[in-house]
Amino acid sequence: MTDRQNRPGQKTGSGAPMTAQEAAMDRRERLRRLAMETVDLSKDPYLLRNHLGTYECKLCLTLHTNEGSYLAHTQGKKHQVNLARRAAKEAMVGTPAPIPGEGDGPYGAQGLHKKSVAPRIGRPGYRVTKQRDPMTYQKSLLFEVDYPEIDTKVTTTPLYRIMSCYEQRVEEPDRDYQYLLIAAEPYETISFKIPNLDIDRSPEKLYQHWDPVRKNYMLQLCFNERGEKQLPALAGKSGHFDPIGVRG
Repeated sequence: MTDRQNRPGQKTGSGAPMTAQEAAMDRRERLRRLAMETVDLSKDPYLLRNHLGTYECKLCLTLHTNEGSYLAHTQGKKHQVNLARRAAKEAMVGTPAPIPGEGDGPYGAQGLHKKSVAPRIGRPGYRVTKQRDPMTYQKSLLFEVDYPEIDTKVTTTPLYRIMSCYEQRVEEPDRDYQYLLIAAEPYETISFKIPNLDIDRSPEKLYQHWDPVRKNYMLQLCFNERGEKQLPALAGKSGHFDPIGVRG
């Protein structure tokens, strides 16, 4: 929470007033802590944890990195407005409105994405190729994954995510490595241990392609070696200044 008593230049017990931004941040943090203590997420019908380890609000179609972020969202205006709209709709029709992502059909009652309940069918086949740009000598990895039985009703293309060594719970954290996750229903999510180097995210370097005919997914990651990260541009040629003694 914001310290309103121990700021420089203030008497003990008399803090300077918070700015509107600080007050809003303080309020969100208090609401998040209160929600974490009082809300049972296992009974929340709108919370969905996807196969990438992040959280989705099925009511508002928002994505959250952790439970605290989701709980803060539930206390916000957008979620509360959508809850009120849902309650009004239920009152009009006299029956509970279907929860987004549930109901008949592959996309749920309202045409939204429905989480698959089909059993996993194992890991897909894959190939990893080490590459180096002949001009820049930049190192890269090319991943090719085959998904012959991909469920296109659930996901149109495979998804990928970069995970730090501290997010996973399978191995002891090693700062020299990070993890690449690739997922597609109904296959198991596969993970690759890759160097913990800065990834070149320029469009011509970070490349992915999905072939819907061959059911083949390709992803290329190019790495910037440590110390090769470009520095921000410096100012132009320095101007002329008179000696301090002759300034007006």
